[in-house]
Amino acid sequence: MLGSYDFCGHYEWTFAWLKSQGQPGLLEAYWEDAIGRDSQAHARDAIVQHGLEGMKAYWGHTMNEESPDQGYTISSEGNRFRMDIHDCPSKGFLLRNNLEQFPDYCDHCIGWIGPVMREAGYAVNHEHNHRGQCWWEMFPENDGHAKAGTETIGARYDSKRLAQWDTGETPIDRFVHAHGVQDKKH
Repeated sequence: MLGSYDFCGHYEWTFAWLKSQGQPGLLEAYWEDAIGRDSQAHARDAIVQHGLEGMKAYWGHTMNEESPDQGYTISSEGNRFRMDIHDCPSKGFLLRNNLEQFPDYCDHCIGWIGPVMREAGYAVNHEHNHRGQCWWEMFPENDGHAKAGTETIGARYDSKRLAQWDTGETPIDRFVHAHGVQDKKH
């Protein structure tokens, strides 16, 4: 069995290998099927069955387990859920150990979370800076305010307020009303 940090390197190598095969959509299908429908089936089930409450239960437990030093914040308001990650444990591991076989490693999260949200009737606004920092806002698909890409929850610990958020060293990927990596904007 792989330890939690071992799988970060394995994931990253696997993503690079799948991308190198040159088959359009292969990597995205892996994220949606192997992660979203297989290894994270418990998350998918909780979110699809329980919506916002499922999100709170899944990410509250998972982030506390992966990042007990509170390198994240979670908030919700009305029918919206927000997560700010200030120090991603898996991307942080890759950065600390100079592992970069696949430069868009962070895309795997939207690659499995986006399709799960679509199935549950939700969409996502999200940004990540490829340096272990990101923010997510999940909302009902028919929420007109969120479609414009504006944040609707004022996060107390907004990742974009971190000094390292936009250093110009890495691109910031943005997803507006997203259901997967095909919705990426730079």
